Amino acid sequence: MTSDEQGLFELPPELKSLRSAVREFVARELIPLEATVAPQQITREQKDRLRGIIESMGLWQLDLSEEFGGPGLDLLARCVVYEEVGHTTVVPMRGLGCLFGPRVGPILEQCTEEQRERFLYPAIRGELKVCFAQTESEAGSDPSAVRTRAVRRGDHYVLDGSKRFITDAWQSDYAQVLCQVEAEDGQCTTGMLMVDLSSPGVTHGRRESTMMGDAPSELVFQGVRVPSGNLLGGEGGGFALSQRWLSEGRIKRQGALCLGIAQRALDLMVDYSRERTTFGRPLRDRQAVQFMVADSTMELEAARLLVHSTAARFDRGEDVRNASYMVKITSVETACRIVDRALQVHGGVGLTHELPLEYWYRQTRSMRITEGAHEVLRSTLGRNLTRK
Repeated sequence: MTSDEQGLFELPPELKSLRSAVREFVARELIPLEATVAPQQITREQKDRLRGIIESMGLWQLDLSEEFGGPGLDLLARCVVYEEVGHTTVVPMRGLGCLFGPRVGPILEQCTEEQRERFLYPAIRGELKVCFAQTESEAGSDPSAVRTRAVRRGDHYVLDGSKRFITDAWQSDYAQVLCQVEAEDGQCTTGMLMVDLSSPGVTHGRRESTMMGDAPSELVFQGVRVPSGNLLGGEGGGFALSQRWLSEGRIKRQGALCLGIAQRALDLMVDYSRERTTFGRPLRDRQAVQFMVADSTMELEAARLLVHSTAARFDRGEDVRNASYMVKITSVETACRIVDRALQVHGGVGLTHELPLEYWYRQTRSMRITEGAHEVLRSTLGRNLTRK
């Protein structure tokens, strides 16, 4: 077996050490907060204290490369971190932004140097907040079907359209808007524009109250003038940028994070089956519970292997778009099933806020829709595989 093949099945020593360090940090600093803090609601003082610990661990700005001041971890290493942090409800599900530094994302690292000065570096310093705007009411989970359009007019574009369910739009300064870009010669391609949300013609629409506990909102663009220098990746480069953002997110955020949720739910289920006695016998002696534990363990091991192997392939520069679909579908649905089983084994207490299960039940269920509905991903995956 080659070292690369072995790496798909067993983490190298340095990543095992990283996993142990983060696991200890989560157990010592984060999980104890669950008793006093509502999910995703740690205070500014708590964040500041945790930041000092994270910086001492070398994990501040977790997703940034060394070139821009981050730790320079590859995706597999970051998946190890995401999985361990997924064990707790204290950290926001979307991007872990409040814990490991301002949310930047991989798109801005692909900017020109001039764009980095205006967008990337201020975002890293926390001076500029940026959201990602792709979803539209009609297009849904299909990025190729977006209707928001930017028409070139000399040194600027005129942007018209709307976006829906945009995370953090209400508190962002700029939006990375995926749109159809029409050049002056009439040719139309997919582009990514950095849009100043304070510009005339930008309207913040209704904020949605969701079962996830967040508040995504609508953005409406009516004749918004956007400087041509705000086009990221050039005309025609928007789709590739968005797919890189989504592929990486599906592997670490929906993939690895869901592994952490599923592992803790499984641990809670096993512990409770040992402690809880019904009709004179512990739950662990009930075949129905044994099957739940066995199925959960097998499914979780398979999902973890898929996440790690896909992250390793991403780090080698391979095209993992299809694999990222499989990671999201497999990891999210595995977490859904394991959380559901853990909740069932706990009975009534599983429905209470005393345990994190009801919160994770809502979060994992929502993930089957956000950032690519699973029906759409399955259809796209099947189409890609049969055409190939």
